Amino acid sequence: MSEQTLEYFWSRREIMKRNAAEVRWSHAVNSRSRLTEALTGPTHMIEADIVMRGRDPKEPIMAHPPDTESDITLKEWLEKVKEYNKGIKLDFKSMEAVFPSVVLLEEMLTQPSCPLWINADILSGPGGTATPLEPQAFLSAVRTLPTHAVLSLGWTTGWTAGIDNAGYSWNMVHSNSMDGPGGNVNTSGLTALQKRI
Repeated sequence: MSEQTLEYFWSRREIMKRNAAEVRWSHAVNSRSRLTEALTGPTHMIEADIVMRGRDPKEPIMAHPPDTESDITLKEWLEKVKEYNKGIKLDFKSMEAVFPSVVLLEEMLTQPSCPLWINADILSGPGGTATPLEPQAFLSAVRTLPTHAVLSLGWTTGWTAGIDNAGYSWNMVHSNSMDGPGGNVNTSGLTALQKRI
């Protein structure tokens, strides 16, 4: 949890202690009904997934693969969230959705009014079958976002019930983050990655 996110909710007296455990999350808020529930409930941070719509008009929508349809676009989602003082975490599931989403974010979130986290899995992790986003392309695309945005980078992972699932190793961290696909990942990304272990 970033210090600025904790400070935001602490200063608004929405949390009683400067402790990440105090922050309430709503995950997979990828529909109008889930968004209404998150906005009107006790949630502090709202997490949603972004892909490109699978048909025309091609635009960023709120959905988790394999879905390519949704009843709400990123633009509509952001318009609703702006009316409240909730934090935002956007989880990018495709490179195709990143650039048009960044343009929307720059247009709609001009003032640093609430926490903004940008997430993508840019490395292959234990058990992961999804293709990670290309690290340098992702980092390059989000570099123009406001300075208050928190970059949350991760690995694709998988988990199977009833078996001993492989975990992360420091060797994986060093080999994937330093010399992995796409070349070097900058050190700020490596710091974020190391904090997730």
